[in-house]
Amino acid sequence: MPNARDVAEPKSDHPATESPTVTAESTRRMDHSLAHSLAWRAGADWFSQILSWSSFLIVVRLLTPADFGIVAMAMVLWAYLRYLGEFGIPQTIVTLRDLTEDELAQLNTVAVLLGLGCFGLASLLAYPLAAFFKTPQVFWVVIVTCSGLVPLGLRAVSEGLLNRDMRFRTLSLLDATTSIIAATATLVMVFLGLGYWSLVLGNLAGYAAQSVLTVAARPHRFAFPRLRTLRRPLLFGWHVLVSVVASSAYEKLDNVTAGRVLGQTALGVYGMAWNLANVPMEKLTTLVTTTIPTYFAAVQNEPAALRRYLRTLTETLAMATFPATIGLALVARDLIPVALGPKWNGVIVPLEILSVYATFRSIVALLGKLLTAVGNPRFVMWDDLAALIILPTGFYVGSHWGTQGIAWGWVAAYPLVALPLYWKTFKTIEMPVGDYLRALRPALHGTAVMVLAVTLLKWTLAAQPFLLRLILEIATGAAAYVSTLLLLHRERMMTFLRAARNFRQARVQGV
Repeated sequence: MPNARDVAEPKSDHPATESPTVTAESTRRMDHSLAHSLAWRAGADWFSQILSWSSFLIVVRLLTPADFGIVAMAMVLWAYLRYLGEFGIPQTIVTLRDLTEDELAQLNTVAVLLGLGCFGLASLLAYPLAAFFKTPQVFWVVIVTCSGLVPLGLRAVSEGLLNRDMRFRTLSLLDATTSIIAATATLVMVFLGLGYWSLVLGNLAGYAAQSVLTVAARPHRFAFPRLRTLRRPLLFGWHVLVSVVASSAYEKLDNVTAGRVLGQTALGVYGMAWNLANVPMEKLTTLVTTTIPTYFAAVQNEPAALRRYLRTLTETLAMATFPATIGLALVARDLIPVALGPKWNGVIVPLEILSVYATFRSIVALLGKLLTAVGNPRFVMWDDLAALIILPTGFYVGSHWGTQGIAWGWVAAYPLVALPLYWKTFKTIEMPVGDYLRALRPALHGTAVMVLAVTLLKWTLAAQPFLLRLILEIATGAAAYVSTLLLLHRERMMTFLRAARNFRQARVQGV
């Protein structure tokens, strides 16, 4: 993160709202803490991803598609019950920083009861789900899988406290450790011939280990819950819960539309396009959005600090994701035949369209996190509920034009979801629109030149083989983007380089 001198608040930007409590030293410490947290998160995420994929490549050769299918059926319930079990409690603790020790103890009891209650609900729904899928094995798989909801409830408060206390190094180490435990347990049970139970019990071992380690790292007592006392945090948690469930639902309804209206083949093509379009930005955006709410909450009463964080993070995310997503759209016609083969050529057009959506989704993702962190989860909830109507409507209308029409549904409808978030965010932190747009200039300038350079190259090399064109397009696009940033925004690039150098020096000195 750039330091206080490098990203100082513009003098014209509402000086009356500046807080005397925000000093250059406290800002520097917060910036170093955020950069340190992101570094630990990134390291743990990449380690976990490499380990998971390595384990997966072995497991997938030893198990059958039917084994994975049975577990996938059971995960239909898990995906939603885990949100209900957490009830937004970790985020509530991060945001409502004035919760007393007794209130936290009561929330601890509530979280455990919710975990037990969700497990009971899963047990009741196990038989109907098995009957729906006409797969009897699903009954016990659901019960064993959803028993993991109990340890999730046990750790909810401890996880929230670790996040509130900015102990991201501890959280990162816990994630890496539990990834090792889950992967190892799964592999051992696969070699013992336990089939699909290897996946179920391996994941369960990971959930249990993470809960034990999280509680050990930040234990907290229990207390009998009194609803009158917990009304505020439970209402906050309810808003977070509804928002998460709604967003999780509408993000899957494009696939549901493709499968229901267009059929199995179209769903396969569209699903592949969606995954490819979102891969470049998903990891980086998730890394930031899982860490930054704590820092937004820490300065929730400081509009100047919130503006600075939003501006800097937006600029950084845009510079990283815009060239990746738009670049993917530019090379899709040469990349898909080379990487996936001619039978996947139907992916090309929806991939080009979805890449445009993914470009702006990466920066919009910050807005809901900021509004929730400053105490506006209700607005985010209603926006997500509105999206649950707006986006599926766009998908269904677009489906009349095939998979590319569903992709256009995202591009056409998503602005209707994003604009209210922008309006509320700018109003809440008193941020001029011009300030935000200036943060996007480096990425927009670099991406525009990249598009022009690659388009001219594609026209010139139209008769060349796919692979040669692909290599030259990627090299030309990268060179055009970096050169534009260095020529038009050299000082801004130097700012980020100085910030990175200062951070490295601080780490060496133990700051």
